[in-house]
Amino acid sequence: MHRTYENEDLVVFWNSEKCRHAKECVHGSPDTFNPAKKPWIQLGRAENKEVWQAISKCPSSALSCIYRHGITVTMDAENCRCLAFDGDQQIGECEYDKAGGDFCIYHTAVREEYKGKGIARRLVYKVIEQAERECMNITATCSYAKKVLQEVIQ
Repeated sequence: MHRTYENEDLVVFWNSEKCRHAKECVHGSPDTFNPAKKPWIQLGRAENKEVWQAISKCPSSALSCIYRHGITVTMDAENCRCLAFDGDQQIGECEYDKAGGDFCIYHTAVREEYKGKGIARRLVYKVIEQAERECMNITATCSYAKKVLQEVIQ
């Protein structure tokens, strides 16, 4: 299972398949990471610095974190895409097909001036989450999405 958690400043990525349950995150920020609660990651209960430091101690790299940069990422499942916005301006997209019981990401793009901020990764992760919610497999012909999927699997 793959999930993203966001607050005003941070985006946390969690890959349950990599998690070894060492609980370094729980010890580092117990108000944020609590496996007994749903959702188990609750941003906003501790300072961002504490959350970031707890994530940096994750021995399996199941958790990672980036700055949000004020960008909103939303699913448009009806049109098989995920969109990134800076205010009301669309600055990125991740498009996929649903064929034969699979999601296939065929295009991911972020406007040039927004590259290097983790936005494309956020877009792909949201599509992965959607595929998992619909109990569908996911593949990619888009080279960037393939790279992210390989990271997720390893």
